[in-house]
Amino acid sequence: MSHTVHPYAHRLGIIKGWKSRWFSMHGQFRNNLKADILLREFLAKKLRSMYVADVEIERNDKSFRVIIKTSRPGIIIGRNGEGVTKLKNDILAFLKKIDVSVKGDFKLEIEEVKSPEASASIVAQMIAEGLEKRMPFRRVMKQMIDKVMACREVKGVRIFLSGRLGGAEMARQEELKKGRVPLQTIRADIDFKRFEANLPYGNIGIKVWVYKGDVFKK
Repeated sequence: MSHTVHPYAHRLGIIKGWKSRWFSMHGQFRNNLKADILLREFLAKKLRSMYVADVEIERNDKSFRVIIKTSRPGIIIGRNGEGVTKLKNDILAFLKKIDVSVKGDFKLEIEEVKSPEASASIVAQMIAEGLEKRMPFRRVMKQMIDKVMACREVKGVRIFLSGRLGGAEMARQEELKKGRVPLQTIRADIDFKRFEANLPYGNIGIKVWVYKGDVFKK
């Protein structure tokens, strides 16, 4: 029997890079990994409606750097950079709370995602937003697939929903696909994201695969 493998992890070190970049010394690997996971969970809650595509973390002896990639940088930055300052202070307070010492300078960088429809994370958040506004799930899926396929970079998309769709008593699964999504081809650049839409009668699970063509490195 074949196993279901995470499309991002399957391509790590081949066409994808690590989202946490640091080298552990003196047995700090466990603490650093725990801090990264907790920090990502904290930012996912805090920036839920900000369309955050990725959170990258870099560490060394002289600095601690957090890079937030979003399609709505203006909302996070705020007027005159007030939002960034507040978020930076919130992150530092959270790191102190979970007993993580920040060595050297702490840097927070906000990067803009140029084509949000090509990011599986942002697409999943858009679907969740539509479902939470009580829009019919089939309409949300169809509109989102058309929107994603209109993007030049995208060659294929697959959306998978599971849960009490449309408020039904029985949970079920629905899937919609357009174009190609070659999961077994390692050179295929596939972006994948799991997300949840919080509804009064239960959570709806969302999975999104976005295929952006093959990567041929020299």
